[in-house]
Amino acid sequence: MKEKIVINWFRNDLRIQDNLSLYYASKLSKTLCVYIYDDSYEPQFLPGSASKAWLFRSLNELNETLDNNLKVFIGDAVNVFKKLTTKFEVSDVFCNKSYEPQQIEKDSQIKDYLSEIGINFNSSNSSLLWDTEKILKDDGTPYRVFTPFYKKGCLVYGDPRPPLPDFTPNVFQSELLISELNVLSELIDDDWDKKIKKNWHVGESAALNQLDIFLQNGIYNYKDGRNFPDNLNVSRLSPHLHFGEISPNQIWYAINENNNERNVSHFKSELGWREFSNNLLYFNPNFPTKNFQQKFDNFPWEFDTEIFNSWKNGTTGIPIVDAGMRELSETGYMHNRLRMIVGSFLVKNLLIHWSYGAEWFWECLFDADLANNSAGWQWIAGSGADAAPYFRIFNPILQSQKFDPDGKYIKRFVPELSKLPVEFLFSPWDVKDSELLKYDFKMGEDYPFPIIDLKFSRQRALDSFQKMGEKS
Repeated sequence: MKEKIVINWFRNDLRIQDNLSLYYASKLSKTLCVYIYDDSYEPQFLPGSASKAWLFRSLNELNETLDNNLKVFIGDAVNVFKKLTTKFEVSDVFCNKSYEPQQIEKDSQIKDYLSEIGINFNSSNSSLLWDTEKILKDDGTPYRVFTPFYKKGCLVYGDPRPPLPDFTPNVFQSELLISELNVLSELIDDDWDKKIKKNWHVGESAALNQLDIFLQNGIYNYKDGRNFPDNLNVSRLSPHLHFGEISPNQIWYAINENNNERNVSHFKSELGWREFSNNLLYFNPNFPTKNFQQKFDNFPWEFDTEIFNSWKNGTTGIPIVDAGMRELSETGYMHNRLRMIVGSFLVKNLLIHWSYGAEWFWECLFDADLANNSAGWQWIAGSGADAAPYFRIFNPILQSQKFDPDGKYIKRFVPELSKLPVEFLFSPWDVKDSELLKYDFKMGEDYPFPIIDLKFSRQRALDSFQKMGEKS
């Protein structure tokens, strides 16, 4: 006789506490906890190398928390559920909603299959502060601009739900199923795994600990300090949020306890941008691959493999750009100010389509979230919703002088420049050779000359924008 159970399907919610689907499943019955690495998706929607390494470690942490009762499967999720429902008598399947288009389509297939055999499919919103499909303008259409979305849509809709009280999941233990967690390890890039060990702690406990660190050290000067990459005023919670090791609701209400209203409000608005990105993706399924503003389909982009590789490798000869790209390759993370600087340099100074940058970030970021990554790159390019206008072109020299005035960030990630005084650091190619030689430094040998002239490339970008307008 088959055992009667319910199934909780973990996805980007790799935590126990404040996990709605796990909570509801545990209240109903003994719960089989599963995670499915669905390799049937198109390659661009599969996790990048950095994300796969984090995912594997996070699943191991979750499995340990569940006393080794997490069952991991590799394959098409539809087929996995067909196997599980023949092996057990399942009354309900619980999961938390995903707002990514390929997952929505897969959920529909699974729901149809389960419905045919009399099994309930239950989904909850446990990854966003608000149900994004419900945040609409008064006329029922989606928002295109962040401020009204957040202030008139989200904040007027009501307070986010408070986190659930802590609970112990009602886990079903099965010897009939063999977890493929170890098989998943064969997909992991060892270099990225080493970078996690060196720079990060992974899992639910680590996420909660990182939140505490931010509340103690970062929030007090968040609004201003967050722009300086060498400061400790950013939360570094984005990978934990992406994998659901912590919920946005836990963060929202923990931040509420801080009485520094100016910084708290600004941090909450950043959580609001995360909501906005997911809203854009939900109502625009082609958002990761197509320009939100169709006029950019006429933009005269260029592509040069050697130039692009210099950008990827952090060898552009522009110190702040190289520092950002090397932070990415060394740590799987990049400070938000640097994401804007290196992104602007790629799409405007180099005229390379934003999708190339998005693909590289997808490969290298531990927080490679489909909605945030797509929205961020389209914002930088000027092609997105509420985007920075195309003619807003970051000057990397001025950006580094303003936000890395002591050069600490540059010197940390571009150590070959560390022998230079600060006044030479931001544009060493402008310094006379005789001056550089005093510090035993030679451009072209110790550090490359810039791959492009900033003044020329800025004007070229503006001219290209004008040509796009003439074509549309």
